[in-house]
Amino acid sequence: MLKEVKYFIYIFIISFFVFFTVKYYVSDINKKNFFRSNNNIDEKINKYSEKLPVLEDNTKDILEYVEDTNQKKKKKFNFWKLIEVND
Repeated sequence: MLKEVKYFIYIFIISFFVFFTVKYYVSDINKKNFFRSNNNIDEKINKYSEKLPVLEDNTKDILEYVEDTNQKKKKKFNFWKLIEVND
């Protein structure tokens, strides 16, 4: 008997929680606040972006291009020949 009462109280509390949560999120007041905050986001972004400092571009002529004509021929090593030469 006590076990059933305990389960009933648990179900009762959980159902009240779900009921009030759904009631709050479906309410008109919450919808108004949600849409107001969404409409204000663009204004907040514009205000914040005006305060951001603009940094100078200091990356001009930072890369140096080298021609590949100065490379010497590289000796190609063969793995098996390196193993065979065992002096």
